[in-house]
Formats: sequence, C-alpha cells, structure tokens
Amino acid sequence: MNAQRLIVNDSDIACLRRLDPIFDQIHLAYGPPPNWARQPGFMSLCKIILEQQVSLASGKAHFLKLEGYIGEISPKAILELTDDEMRQCQISRQKSTYLKELSKWIATGRLDLDGLSHLPESEVRTQLTSIKGIGQWTSDIYLMFCLQSPDILPLGDIAIINTIRELFPTASKENIQALSANWRPLRTLSSFYLWHYYLQSRNRPAIT
Repeated sequence: MNAQRLIVNDSDIACLRRLDPIFDQIHLAYGPPPNWARQPGFMSLCKIILEQQVSLASGKAHFLKLEGYIGEISPKAILELTDDEMRQCQISRQKSTYLKELSKWIATGRLDLDGLSHLPESEVRTQLTSIKGIGQWTSDIYLMFCLQSPDILPLGDIAIINTIRELFPTASKENIQALSANWRPLRTLSSFYLWHYYLQSRNRPAIT
C-alpha cells in the first residue's frame, strides 16, 4: 500500500457529499471533520491496543501513565516490565499480554511495522491480526489513522454503528454493510464524518 493523500481533502469531500445527502447535512451543520492521523509505528499501535473496549480518555490516560513510567515506548522497554509494573500503570493483565506479544513480534523480526505502508491492505490485516490481541477493529484503526487507508468502515466501532443507526433509523445490523457500499471508495472519510457528527452532536472532545 503506497502512501495515500490525506483522507480529508476538498475533492473527496465534494464527492462524498454527492454520494449521500447525509454527509452534506453533517457538513453543513458541523463543517468538515478533522483529518485524524497518527504517526505509523509501535507507539501508535500500543495506544490503539490500550483504547480497545474503553473510552478514548481512558485509553489515553493509561498510555500516558505507561509512557511516564518507562519513558520511551519501545518493544525492549515493554518486555522488561513485570506484571506488577504493568498494573501500576493501570494496564490490565489482558492488555499487558497483548502489548508484550506485539513487542515480541517486533523484537524477533516477525513483524516489520515500517514495511506495512508498502503492503496491500489485505496483507496488513493478515500480519496484524496474526498477533494475539489485535483483531479487526485494531487493524482498522491502524490502517485509517496511521496508514491513511481511504476505504475502511470499522464495523466493530460502537460509535460508528450507533451513529449510523441514529442517522439511518431503518438500518439493521445486516444491511449496514450494504448501506456503506454506497460510500465506496471513501468509507474512511465517511467514518471520519460519522465520528465528527457523533462527537459534535454530543458536545464531546475530539479524538486525539
């Protein structure tokens, strides 16, 4: 997968607003979404793992506590931590296992994070989901935020699903996938708009 242009850009916004009037309505109400992006690499993937099944605020707090404890977030530093030290950083036993498993894959050369940007999306998913603790949601978020992959709708994200059901009341779990097909090849931009609507309509802070 070669480097992509930024997800939020004028030409794609105009195209998406034509594809589905709901995005035109969101745009008129709240403007364009931020271009959410994170630096590719180990630190970002650790942060995404810590955000699994918790609020973004909680995931960020746990990441900052870990970072404050060990300094630089690196595979070597993670592998040197004891279970007690992980708990002192408010990291659960399960997520501690996930972080250490990821660290082992990188330390032993089984995963080349830097090389993922040059691979097809399907291969990125295959490599990431081979690691214990990394499933479809985590790989989706890494692809979207870190690799700026343009056509992903993270159906494992509760905020995305709840927003679709709010804006499309007749959308069942079974037909959300079919509905989102209308937004191709801009489903990442559509996801950014859905998150943007979710946060703005509830007066919640933006994703960081």
